[in-house]
Amino acid sequence: MSGPAVPLRGDSQSRYRMCDPRLDPVEFVLLFVVHPVGFRDPFERTSQAPRIVAVIPSRYNAVRFPGKPLADLAGRPMIEHVYRRAAAARLVEAVVVATDDPRIAAAVESFGGMVRMTNPSHRSGTDRLAEVAADLSCDIVVNVQGDEPLIDPETIDQAITPLLDEPALKMSTACVPITDIADYTSPNVVKVVLDARGNALYFSRAPIPFRREPPDAGMRMADRGPRLPDACYKHLGLYAYRRSFLLAFARLHPTALEIAESLEQLRALEHGIAIRTVHTQHDSIGVDTPEDLERVRRLVAAEART
Repeated sequence: MSGPAVPLRGDSQSRYRMCDPRLDPVEFVLLFVVHPVGFRDPFERTSQAPRIVAVIPSRYNAVRFPGKPLADLAGRPMIEHVYRRAAAARLVEAVVVATDDPRIAAAVESFGGMVRMTNPSHRSGTDRLAEVAADLSCDIVVNVQGDEPLIDPETIDQAITPLLDEPALKMSTACVPITDIADYTSPNVVKVVLDARGNALYFSRAPIPFRREPPDAGMRMADRGPRLPDACYKHLGLYAYRRSFLLAFARLHPTALEIAESLEQLRALEHGIAIRTVHTQHDSIGVDTPEDLERVRRLVAAEART
């Protein structure tokens, strides 16, 4: 079940228009510039096949928020916001939604996007991604989370760039500085620590790196509150893979740390795979609950008023 690669609404003169306060909230969010002539079909095995394809895994039956890909955000389904932002990335040559639900497929086709139906038994988004990647002939596959309606197109480009610059690199991702102590302590915010080259040392839901305070810290912290450690980063759930590595990675069995933290990327680290982690200043909000969606709606409405 694949939708046509038809043009989406856009303006070929600039990358995106997000600055005019006269626009209503729907237009303010959705006037992204996407490729005005439409994408080439990434499933056609020709010499003109796209080199870099963004795949958006999207399932309907999320435990904490069933149906969230179709949740309304400024008059459009959330999956459309994600699709348009992925399409606006300069380096991305095609975008495909991977889903096991005909309702999501129908929504994507209704706005002119491309969709592939996948096996409903997949345990993770990575497995769904790999099923689609097996039918692609591209070099790089970008995993854009279907619940990230505010992902910045520039962040996607930043995550892809290391794979273009370093042929030996197999996988890359992105992080943003943590500025809020609540994010640092929240198990719902994944933290990452890096080595001197920018490769991930570890990802955790725990507050890392741990800040060991001196003996008199208790009195001082009572006055000003706990302090964030230096080099404290939030991981953004965005990945770029060599297609060949992605297919091999999906065949590996889950590992002990991956299971303990419920973080698939730890499987790569436990197998000795370097994950280059680029710094970005563009934070994003994953929509895991109805409360998260309301937070995104407030942000969109506030931006529209400025």
